[in-house]
Amino acid sequence: MIDLSGRHVFISGGSRGIGAAAAALVAQAGASVSINYRARKDKADEVASQIRNAGGAAEIFRADMSDEAESDRAFTEAASRFGPLNGLVVSAGIFEGRAIESMDAAFWDRTMAQNLRSTFLAVKGAAARMSGGGSMVIYTSTAGQRGSAEYSAYASSKAAQIMFMRSMAKELGPRGIRVNCIAPAWTETDMAAPSLDAMGRERVAKEFVLGRIALPDDVAGPTLFLLSDLARFVTGITLTVDGGADMRG
Repeated sequence: MIDLSGRHVFISGGSRGIGAAAAALVAQAGASVSINYRARKDKADEVASQIRNAGGAAEIFRADMSDEAESDRAFTEAASRFGPLNGLVVSAGIFEGRAIESMDAAFWDRTMAQNLRSTFLAVKGAAARMSGGGSMVIYTSTAGQRGSAEYSAYASSKAAQIMFMRSMAKELGPRGIRVNCIAPAWTETDMAAPSLDAMGRERVAKEFVLGRIALPDDVAGPTLFLLSDLARFVTGITLTVDGGADMRG
């Protein structure tokens, strides 16, 4: 079992979906977990309570991570509670689609703010509170690698996350801070559920060599690896977690 005892990991968007699964697994490995949420305090409380009931340490912190002041406050409060950061997981974001003819600038800007601006602010806030190195994991998407019709804003924001990650890996590497991305394919989350319902889960599952849609825990495991010392010489990569879908074209 990977041991993160004595470490502090901040999870941006940790109240639901993949972020919540990562919070639970990181806590199981012994880390103290700061869980950020924007709107669903009930869900964040639920994740934190499950961690505490299992003997772990967790606190929740509300912030819209696309707002600079709120993001900085959340990191300050988290560091005050658990000390300097050793890890960051960026999971906060939105998934919305719209054809180009009906997309307005407000839609585009909202997607970029929630997915890209929030990533920038999370990395900035965490880097300022890491001493002695650390590891950052940013959740991008396979859409950011291949593009996606009617989800151009989302795919563009995810592609930009990858280049931002590579830039930060170079910039923060001399400080012993590793920065990587994980690119999941379709995953069973609240955010993806409406799209999966519309497309049909059986049809989507056929895209995967492994014959099923990913679960949040399928992404949380690779996250734990990248946060751990087992990945101590891994930085600047995008780890694709897609059940072999890319091989099907």
